Amino acid sequence: MKKISLIALAGVAFSALICTSFTAKDKLTVILGTATPGGGFPVYGTAFAETINHFDPSLDVQPRNTKGSTENVPLLVSGKLDIALVQGEVAHEIFSSTSTSSVKLKIITAMYSTPGMFAVRADSPYRSIRDLIGKPVVFGARGSGLVILGRYVLEGIGLDQDRDFKAIYLNAAGDGPAMVNDGRAAALWGGGLGWPGFEEVAKSPTGARFVVPTPDEIKSILTKYSFLRRLTIPPGSYPGQTSKISSVGSWSFVLARSNLSDDVAYRLARALHRGESALGARLVQARETTAANTIAAAPRMDLIHPGALQYFREIGLIR
Repeated sequence: MKKISLIALAGVAFSALICTSFTAKDKLTVILGTATPGGGFPVYGTAFAETINHFDPSLDVQPRNTKGSTENVPLLVSGKLDIALVQGEVAHEIFSSTSTSSVKLKIITAMYSTPGMFAVRADSPYRSIRDLIGKPVVFGARGSGLVILGRYVLEGIGLDQDRDFKAIYLNAAGDGPAMVNDGRAAALWGGGLGWPGFEEVAKSPTGARFVVPTPDEIKSILTKYSFLRRLTIPPGSYPGQTSKISSVGSWSFVLARSNLSDDVAYRLARALHRGESALGARLVQARETTAANTIAAAPRMDLIHPGALQYFREIGLIR
């Protein structure tokens, strides 16, 4: 399998025209890190790869399951992944870091926003976060950025995941919904639109109720952690959900290793954003994966890969 290298890309024109027919040996393989099966990242990663591979047949983006965001970052730093999906809270820690290795990771695109919330059985008595104190709660796979989001949200209202709850951490995200459905856990923590764990709980015979911070708790969280944002899940996003849900969360990103060439980043951004409509048709949460949202969600322009910025300039999105 051919791996990306700067040598292999030398001499390739930055804006070369894409051929429409390529043999397997002609394609440039790009390894994409996702997360454990059963979570939202592998689903998104498949849709992301299929879209890019369709709109730029010279690329072969190949998703790989990992332990999630916290493993994806060191794999990017070591060059074992070319690009990877990274939860917003983990990305924030990278962008705020003084580590010379991690700060060189760059944004290819914003993925989608992730309002954090708990799903409980609709026939349960739990209606607030504090109702869950002392109860078994599934916080997700050990390497998932969602676990970190949960920690920030709870700390923002004076609670601790491990001290105040019987915290359950999984080896695979897909194991969580069944634990709520059969009563082994009181709640499942997750986030965003179309999240597979929430879909499974909501489609169960009992149905789901979503538990989020109160308005006062949201204010407290945002005061403590200003990098988080007030976000909303529209009505009808999940089976049985009749009203909008307001919570806090962040944007997740596709990040690239530090030495991913400008040419490859440019081609990824071009294929992805030419395929925005197709990607959104594949996956509802991917409707937020747009060039405009990437510019809006990035904390600073210098955090976006220069190759992606070149494409955004060409389409007139930035100067």
